[in-house]
Amino acid sequence: MTNWKEMPAWQHLQKYRPLLYELVVRDLKVKYRRSFLGYLWSLLNPLLMMAVMSFVFSYIFRYDIENYPLYLICGQTLWGFFNESTNMAMYSVLQNGSLIKKVYIPKFIFPMSRVFSSFVTMSFSLGAILIVMLVTRAPLHWQLLLFPLPLILLLLFAMGVSMVLSSLSVYFRDVTHLYSVVTLAWMYVTPVFYPVSALPDEVAWVLKLNPMYYYLDNFRQLVLYGSLPTAKSWCICLLCSGVALAVGLAVFRKLQRNFILYL
Repeated sequence: MTNWKEMPAWQHLQKYRPLLYELVVRDLKVKYRRSFLGYLWSLLNPLLMMAVMSFVFSYIFRYDIENYPLYLICGQTLWGFFNESTNMAMYSVLQNGSLIKKVYIPKFIFPMSRVFSSFVTMSFSLGAILIVMLVTRAPLHWQLLLFPLPLILLLLFAMGVSMVLSSLSVYFRDVTHLYSVVTLAWMYVTPVFYPVSALPDEVAWVLKLNPMYYYLDNFRQLVLYGSLPTAKSWCICLLCSGVALAVGLAVFRKLQRNFILYL
């Protein structure tokens, strides 16, 4: 008889794929429940945020960046997905504790569903990027066809981080409070709304250690500048995604054995 608890994660995923789909749909419905505009907020929210921040940083702080609205919304969209997905996933096991106690379900399904639902929301937000490109008359390059690549790599990276956070938060509730401080600091050392040149030389080295910088830069190279990122940059993104996912699954698999004692 097959012991599902000992099977690899990908086989669990194949067996419980319908459940994963239902969890993603549930998250999307809950997010926009009783909202008049519903899914349109995925389009309107990044546009409104971009308009406000473009005014602030173009006219008050005067950042001189070519097509700053497009530069900004690209960074906002990718960072917003990472921030939302990891924060939602961090609570996923805790919030489904009652279900976990009643029936066996691969527990990694819960953080994974949160990441996928955030990825779907981000996919809607890509329409806002297209609108900004049309309004600002940004040139359409063939490199645009490669835009899914950095998004998929970022998805894998977010998945790995989410696995670590969701498992640690079961044992240490302080993780949920500490992570908000970490993401705030992380955002400020990621060029979401400012140019790389704005960083002082003594802290510019931080970018080389920041995986989010490479995901954002690769996406902007394809969408904004119409150029291909370097092979080194692609390799760094691939390495960060692979390591994060491998570590995340390993940590989650080890810690999940005693979840039931802390839920």
